[in-house]
Amino acid sequence: MNYLEFEKPLAEIEGKAEELRALARANKEMDVEKEAAALDRKAEGLLKELYKGLTPWQKCQVARHPDRPHCRDYIEQLFTDYMPLAGDRNFADDHAVMGGLARFNDAPVVVIGHEKGNDTKSRIEHNFGMARPEGYRKAIRLMDLAHRFKLPVVTLVDTPGAYPGKGAEERGQAEAIARSTQKCLEIGVPLIAVIIGEGGSGGAVAFATANRIAMLEHSIYSVISPEGCASILWKDAEKMREAAEALRLTAQDLHQLGVIDRVVKEPLGGAQRAPKDAIEAVGAAIGAMLKELSGKKPETLIRDRRQKFLDMGAKGLAA
Repeated sequence: MNYLEFEKPLAEIEGKAEELRALARANKEMDVEKEAAALDRKAEGLLKELYKGLTPWQKCQVARHPDRPHCRDYIEQLFTDYMPLAGDRNFADDHAVMGGLARFNDAPVVVIGHEKGNDTKSRIEHNFGMARPEGYRKAIRLMDLAHRFKLPVVTLVDTPGAYPGKGAEERGQAEAIARSTQKCLEIGVPLIAVIIGEGGSGGAVAFATANRIAMLEHSIYSVISPEGCASILWKDAEKMREAAEALRLTAQDLHQLGVIDRVVKEPLGGAQRAPKDAIEAVGAAIGAMLKELSGKKPETLIRDRRQKFLDMGAKGLAA
């Protein structure tokens, strides 16, 4: 288990419990279960206390936790008959974006998501979930496919933002993000988005301009990272805590503001502590959101989706 900075007291208690059990495994005559169980109860109480009042910056840390389930994990557990489709038919295949045809609850869908990877090798391969233009163009191709065959689209968002490299900019990064966002607004099928970790900048909006948007309880969604915001506003990236507060990037804040439609509860201690339970909770939310949109005509889905985002702008001006 990888512990976050604010979880250090918890790490000490759980570490002591594990040390006791390790001693007992080495010496069968030792009976330490009573002491270890007491430490377990203390750790559980501390875990509840820590996660009862997380600050926005602490939620950023949880959302970025390397052990949280990633897009591939959700696809493997929630979808069947997954058929990956690669490439943008123009330049290359971007491994930061994965997607294809699949079945959800035995109904055909198109699923698209950002994949960060889960170890050093796979994180480099997937560019830490930061898509290049070809990734967004692949998503556009898949959304066109969904529209043509009248298949709902499910997107799983987990990215710090679009890749800012020179090559990506030369190949039209901003244009690709804009066209992906535009395509989200044009398709006449149900479009469901779930923020499963980080929802950073236009790189997230390009997948999350949806009829229904859900966020995991400890995920984040913002126009810029707290570090980037702090660098611009205060010329000091170390003021990321203040920036996280100001950005209103938590699921709870965004639900209150009407930016998202529902908050998906995570297991105690975050999705990283019980990935299977977190994935099942997301699956239940996807099923409920698809049911809400079932039977709606294409023109109704498009109109409602556009109006949803126009209303957000009107509320922002009023505020």
